[in-house]
Amino acid sequence: MADDVQKSSRRLRASTDSDGSTPSSIGRTPPHSAEAEEYLLSCCFLDGADIVSRCLSDKLGPDAFYFPANRVIFSKLVELYNKGTAIDLAILAEELKTGRQLDEIGGYAYLTQISGRIPTTAQATYFIEKVRELHLLRELIKVATGAVESCYSYEGGLGEFVDKIEQDIFKVTQDRVSDGAKGIQETTKNAWIIIDKMMNHKGELTGITSGYKDLDAMTYGFQKSEMIVLAARPSMGKTSLALNMAEAVALPRKGNPSATLVFSLEMSGSQLGLRMLCSRARVNMKMLREGFIKPGGKEYHDLVKAADELSKAPIFIDDSSHLTIMELRAKARRIHARTPLGFIVVDYLQLLAPVDSKTPREQQVAEISRGLKGLAKELDLPVLVLSQLNRASEKESRTPRLSDLRESGSIEQDADVVLMLARPKDADEKYQVAADSAELIVAKQRNGPVGELKLTFLRDITRFENYTQ
Repeated sequence: MADDVQKSSRRLRASTDSDGSTPSSIGRTPPHSAEAEEYLLSCCFLDGADIVSRCLSDKLGPDAFYFPANRVIFSKLVELYNKGTAIDLAILAEELKTGRQLDEIGGYAYLTQISGRIPTTAQATYFIEKVRELHLLRELIKVATGAVESCYSYEGGLGEFVDKIEQDIFKVTQDRVSDGAKGIQETTKNAWIIIDKMMNHKGELTGITSGYKDLDAMTYGFQKSEMIVLAARPSMGKTSLALNMAEAVALPRKGNPSATLVFSLEMSGSQLGLRMLCSRARVNMKMLREGFIKPGGKEYHDLVKAADELSKAPIFIDDSSHLTIMELRAKARRIHARTPLGFIVVDYLQLLAPVDSKTPREQQVAEISRGLKGLAKELDLPVLVLSQLNRASEKESRTPRLSDLRESGSIEQDADVVLMLARPKDADEKYQVAADSAELIVAKQRNGPVGELKLTFLRDITRFENYTQ
């Protein structure tokens, strides 16, 4: 029996390269490690949910495995993880059998062999990195070989030619350095990591504060397990309001701070850092860009103070530009396990990549919406999701309503609270920008009243504040 398994394993290892070609087709065998792949799969069997989550968080997909059998097995493990099904040897074997893939990977004997390859997951991080490293080398070989062939067939246009090769190499290497969430101290260039504990919050709120008294009075704070949707047309100030709320959670005026994670799919971390610094320091960003803020002045000292405060705040920013809901949830789980989170912001829903690009857009958005609601329940914390509104309210010159949520009715269905940001009815309609005051419409709330309230918008510092006459 052992001899049969070893022969089967050798046969599987010698089959095809990761791009479908045989090793001999390029003269040399591409870099790979059968042991590292099998050890990693063995870790997945020992602690499926955690290890698969870590692989996805590190952007390690089925294509990172050199051997076809291992690619098939890992792909099926991801499917089970995605469905929330327990990762178990018997379940995996049955799923492979149903898909007529069990014989393809070497049968139950091969599964049994790899499941017992390692007794502990202690070295899982090493094997994840090893498989990633070898996959990167194979991809670089492909790109570099293609670049050499292109050089021989070069027909002019050196600038465009070199740029194309650089893009191809960058596409392979861009995931080499982790682009996971980073502490905001990196964004503000200050190494502040120690946060003094504050007195226990004894206010009336049952959830975390939004930073706005009228909104807190209606919602009693953002509650655990809630999915809160903040919707508006472009340039209405969604991101600014969300950042102001994140700041209020991480740097409350009274009570204990809560760790906050911001997924920014539209703006870079440095852009968010600049906006948060200027907003908290109350410094005009336009004056800063035009060079009117000089070292030593009041505005400069205000910026230094704000940078110091933000650097100490438990805020994490992930500015990955291409994330699926599966990858987003995996990253959030990892950070939450390391630093318990109290609030998550996603900017914004329509920019999340679909898991399956072939499905209709409405189904894609529905899947993303369900995933975000599931994340709020799984981590037991409020998740603020920014969303676009369609143009109907603009065309009809009316107040936005729930049916204006863009691309899918499932957003309205999944959300516990829906907030809509709109300009006052008497605002100038000439430009599609935020006015000096804004209407925040609580269009839906499962456990509380709905209604409208006003906020003051200070456009020079991109900051919303409690409304004052």
